[in-house]
Order: sequence, then structure tokens, then C-alpha cells
Amino acid sequence: MPTPTPEASAPKRDRTRYLYLAVIAAVVLGVAVGLLWPSVGKSLAPLGTGFVNLIKMMISPIIFCTIVLGIGSVAKAAKVGKVGVTALVYFIVMSTFALAIGLVVGNLLHPGSGLHLNPADVSKVHQQAKGGEGTTDFLLGIIPKTFVSAFTEGQVLQTLLVALLAGFALQKLGKRGEPILRGIEHIQRLVFRVLAMIMWAAPVGAFGAIAAVVGATGWGALRSLLVIMLGFYLTCLVFVFGVLGAVLWLGARVNIFSLLRYLGREFLLILSTSSSESALPRLIAKMEHLGVSKPVVGITVPTGYSFNLDGTAIYLTMATLFIATAQDQPLALGEQITLLLFMIIASKGAAGVSGAGIATLASGLQSHRPELVDGVGFILGIDRFMSEARALTNFAGNAVATVLIGSWMKEFDRDRSRQVFAGQAPFDEATLLDEKPAEPAQPAPANA
Repeated sequence: MPTPTPEASAPKRDRTRYLYLAVIAAVVLGVAVGLLWPSVGKSLAPLGTGFVNLIKMMISPIIFCTIVLGIGSVAKAAKVGKVGVTALVYFIVMSTFALAIGLVVGNLLHPGSGLHLNPADVSKVHQQAKGGEGTTDFLLGIIPKTFVSAFTEGQVLQTLLVALLAGFALQKLGKRGEPILRGIEHIQRLVFRVLAMIMWAAPVGAFGAIAAVVGATGWGALRSLLVIMLGFYLTCLVFVFGVLGAVLWLGARVNIFSLLRYLGREFLLILSTSSSESALPRLIAKMEHLGVSKPVVGITVPTGYSFNLDGTAIYLTMATLFIATAQDQPLALGEQITLLLFMIIASKGAAGVSGAGIATLASGLQSHRPELVDGVGFILGIDRFMSEARALTNFAGNAVATVLIGSWMKEFDRDRSRQVFAGQAPFDEATLLDEKPAEPAQPAPANA
């Protein structure tokens, strides 16, 4: 029975509780420093940037190991293709829902009405707009320059492509590829152990990130923009608990509150760093621990981080309506529908742009309504605060998608998920891997 697992992991869980309490304390301290000593707070930005960069450093090897192990252990390649197609169709449908909800709420609230924007300096925005990619550039960018550059340049989609090719190649090798698979399993253990060590720097990263934001922005910048901020946050809440919650229950009979509570530490990490990428490796590990199979997790999670950006989709539509109204150039219904279709495509390329939300917004307006681009300069002041809600919503959407697709593919262990939600099978914070379940799989052939 699973009795040894809780005993082995209990002391580790106790230690990590102190880590996340330290993160909360660091966030509070960062806010205080940013308010009391703004210049000091702004100078602490490298601490937050450094921590997020440490996490990003681990994303490519984790994705590679997870996908190769998932695909390499599946006998039929068609099964992997079925998971990928199902995931992409689901991502398109849910992103369309998110964009539509953003338009509806934006039209009800009329954010930006009564404001008279006079952007003085928009060179920063134009630079970000130039960083936006067209569809052709985005697709070609998925192909790495070399086999190794996919890892060195930190491009998720490039790593995904290389991992898929390697996984299918190992399938073709059959038994001759088994030693390679075992070697990649050992590399995965090493990578997750390094990640667990990096996580102890989370309080320092959270302190620096929050202090820098509050020091640079202060509370005054939020007053005139509270309508769009509150509207955006409420829209994200409605989408997560209303739309995603209903879809998760109808499609997998899983309670959205149980799933989000299980991912509580990851949400705290995202909130303190304002980056959903900081929790990507942990989402992969936790979804497997929850009972979703390796192939489904390996395909759905990395793909979702590039194509399932529900929070970004809501932000793009609401921010566009805000900018148009604030500059006394409101969009007609026909223009909004055209913009909706455009943003469905634009949001898919958001992960390929540095500063995804604001850059995609600027580049989208520049190609659709160039006269509105200058207004993006005004929303830059609160973009950092809105990026937290974007990241949290994106993360929740990808967690829900993984469980749903696992359930639809019959690759979701419901009994395991009930144990996890009930606290009977705690997650191993030290290794981020389930070492125990992997062992019983070997004696099975001996009975044959």
C-alpha cells in the first residue's frame, strides 16, 4: 500500500512550507521597501530577473526529458498525434471564448471613457512592436538553427520540436533505444533535483521583483486606471471559475477548487515573479503526480504554454478597447469582430515575443489600427500588475487543459487524483518526481 510514501515525504514537506512562508514574507517586505525607498526598490530589479532566469535555464532540459520519455515509452506514434491534435483544437476553442469574454466585458465597462491620453514618449512601445512576429516568421522560428541551439536559446517550441523528433526516433529504435531512455530518466532526476535547489532562492527573487515594481510605479499610477484593472481581474476570475470550472467538471468530473488548491504553491510563485514560466517545470511534475500520463503531460503542457494563452487573450481585447476609447476612437462592432479574429492568431504567437502581452498588443494595433499605437504608452504603467493576472490565468488554463485531455484520452488515473486531492499521496518537493510508482512497473514481466 502507499503507506511508505507519506512517511518518506513528510519531513520534506515541512521544510518546503517554510520556503513558501518566506516567499510571502519577502513579497510583503518588497512592497514596504518599494513604497518607503523607491530608488532602492528599483535597484533591486536584478534579483527578480536573476531568479526567473534561473528557472528559465531549466525549462528546456525538463521539457526535452519529459517529452522524450513520454513518447519513447508509447508503442504507437498515432496516439501521440491524437493527443497533439486534440490539444490544439481545444486551445483554439478556449482562446476564442477568452477573447469573446474580454470583448463583452470591455463593451460593458467602457474602460478608458473620459480619459484624454497624451502619450509623450512611445519609442519604447514602437521598439516592442517591432519585436512582434508575423505568422511566417513565427512558424519558421519553431525550427532551430542547430540541434543544440534549441536548448541554448531557450525557445520552448524549438525544444518541443527536437524532443518530438527524438521521442519518435526512440520509438523506431525499439529495444535498442531502451538504454537511451534509461539514461534520459537519470538526467531528468538530476534536472529536477537542480530545480528543487534553485527554488530555495525564490524568496530573494520575489523580494527583488516586487520591490522594483512598487518602487517604479507606486500606488498613484493605479488610481486613474482602476477600472480596467478591476475589470480585467474580474473577467479572469469569471473565466477561470465560470468557464474553465464548468468545462473541467463536465469533461473530467474534477472540481476546479480542488485542482487550484493543489497548485497553490505554483500560483504563489507566479504571483511573486509575475511569470507563468517560473512554474512550468513544477506543473509538468505535478500533473504527472496527479495521475495524468507522461505522453499527455509532455505534449499538452509545453504546447499550451505557447498556444493556450487565455489570460493574454482577455488582456489583448480589453486593452485594445481601453486604448481606442481613451483616445476617442471607439471601435465599431464590425471592427471588434475583425479584431477578435486577428487577436486569435496574434495571441498564438505571444510566447515567441519578449514581453509577450504588451509587445503583442503593440504589434497587433500597429498592423490593424496604427493610429492607436501611441495609446499603448499609457497602459505600460499598469502592465506589470496586469501581467500577474495574465500569468495566473494562463497557468490555470493549462492545468485544466492537461487534466481534460488526459481524461478524454483515457490517460487520467482518477483514483490517483482523489488520493492526491485528499492529501493521501503528497507531492515530493525534494525530487519533484514520483520515485515509488516507477519501481513496481519492472516486476510485471517476471510473472509472464
